[in-house]
Amino acid sequence: MISDSPQARENSGPLGGNVNLPRLSEIGLDLTRISNVRLVCSLALPFVWFALYFVLAQGHCWAMAVACLVCLSFVTYGSISHDLVHGNLGLPRGINNFFLTVIELIAIRSGHAYRMTHLRHHAIYPSEDDIEGAAARFSFVRTLVEGVLFQPKIWRWAVSQEHKDRPLIVGEGIGCAAIIAMAAILWPVTSVPLVYVAVMIMGSWIIPLVTSYVPHDPEAEDQLQQTKLFRGRVASIVALEHLYHLEHHLYPAVPHYHWPALAQRLDPFFDRAGLKAIKFWF
Repeated sequence: MISDSPQARENSGPLGGNVNLPRLSEIGLDLTRISNVRLVCSLALPFVWFALYFVLAQGHCWAMAVACLVCLSFVTYGSISHDLVHGNLGLPRGINNFFLTVIELIAIRSGHAYRMTHLRHHAIYPSEDDIEGAAARFSFVRTLVEGVLFQPKIWRWAVSQEHKDRPLIVGEGIGCAAIIAMAAILWPVTSVPLVYVAVMIMGSWIIPLVTSYVPHDPEAEDQLQQTKLFRGRVASIVALEHLYHLEHHLYPAVPHYHWPALAQRLDPFFDRAGLKAIKFWF
């Protein structure tokens, strides 16, 4: 689809059908901005869920503690970390990289391996060389298996590339291994860290399903249809306003907070292109 270059962020270009999508400046550059309050809350939220897990787990409130990890999984990979991958929060590069590393590390993932594979996904999808989008071509069962392998797979691929972030990606992998090892060592003393690690790793197993298999159709005839268009209240509620994958591919500079507004502004263009939205009931 569209690469993550500044030019691609501004220009959508002709993408098929009978419509030329507008420049982002015509859609509204307000969609690229977030308030300082929202920025601070965004960066703090993963650490809040992280801390709450340990407080609740130490108090043996396991159901609530695990619920905190579900929330942590949700606000990292597909939300805050995703915006950090695209540099959409307006942070200086060094600070952006710091938070990408730390936030993904507490989720037992390599943030910069994620960035390499995700930006490549935007640049080359629907190519068969797209490692992140590969699950879109798999069966449902094969996609579930892919989830177990996905994080080691993208880390190994990222390490194999000649890239300025390669030492950092190696370090992030070592950091993940160290967290897992420490949790295992502490098991005779307390189960809290190992349960944390196990739940976070299992939470990452659904990533290929929800980010590749569900929203993509790489065999469709043009770029406007190779990523699916979703609408409806059910989809909005179930996905917590995150099921705007086509909109994100077209305008990757828009942070996830503004995806619903972006979708609303794009609907007239999608209608003229003859796109049929997928709805779950209503």
